[in-house]
Amino acid sequence: MSRVNFDQLLEAGVHFGHLKRKWNPAMAPYIFMERNGIHIIDLYKTVAKVDEAAEVMKNLAKQGKKILFVATKKQAKQVVAEKAAAIGMPYVIERWPGGMLTNFPTIRKAVKKMTTIDKMTKDGTFDNLSKREKLQITRQRAKLEKTLGSIADLTRLPSALFVVDVMKEHIAVREANRLGIPVFGMVDTNSDPTNVDYVIPANDDATKSVELIMNAVCEAMNEGLQERKAERVDTEAAGEGEAPKRERRAKAPVKKEFVKKEEVNEETAPKAETENAKNEEQA
Repeated sequence: MSRVNFDQLLEAGVHFGHLKRKWNPAMAPYIFMERNGIHIIDLYKTVAKVDEAAEVMKNLAKQGKKILFVATKKQAKQVVAEKAAAIGMPYVIERWPGGMLTNFPTIRKAVKKMTTIDKMTKDGTFDNLSKREKLQITRQRAKLEKTLGSIADLTRLPSALFVVDVMKEHIAVREANRLGIPVFGMVDTNSDPTNVDYVIPANDDATKSVELIMNAVCEAMNEGLQERKAERVDTEAAGEGEAPKRERRAKAPVKKEFVKKEEVNEETAPKAETENAKNEEQA
């Protein structure tokens, strides 16, 4: 069963593309027709592509991988932040910090600076500073929180990127391509899909459209996370049950060896005594 259906997509306005004169010819396979100078997206292809992307994202989540959601446009910001935070995934909704992927260690340093300021506040160091220094540090902390707060838990490069409007987020897509990180993207008729690994042809300007696609992929990822949790519980339970068996197996061969040694000693003991007697007679 598909995660989205034709009627849902139609109601959310996912089929509305851009003006014909703004189109990107590479999007031709995903365009159904043109009406009143506007391109209409083929929703049957959107359904298939959403299912394909959702399945791959579910498997990544099941493996414990992180997917970074990127949406800095006004219409998508809030929706992406809410959905990504609900499943514990990192996201970027403010300006994309250039080099975030290609220069990841520097970004991590900035995040660590944020945690250092937090420690200062907790251990009382912050209270000993002058009023001016306190103000500077507070402003710095607020600035870092705004741009990097949502990726504070991202300790390594993400396994994939989910991008809303690949044209606007072209820097993020380019960095991911350079590092070989797969890109999932909502691609409108004015965008180039060639740099996107999993294309979801859809209207990326309407909030309802973004929300519907985000719901589908995030639900799939949540399923993957739940399956991962269930598997972990099963393995832990199985591990506890197998422990006594392992101990019994380990003891069994030791007993056999001990018996063998005793048997050998009993058989060889008389021979050793007769040999000693012969030696004494000869002496």
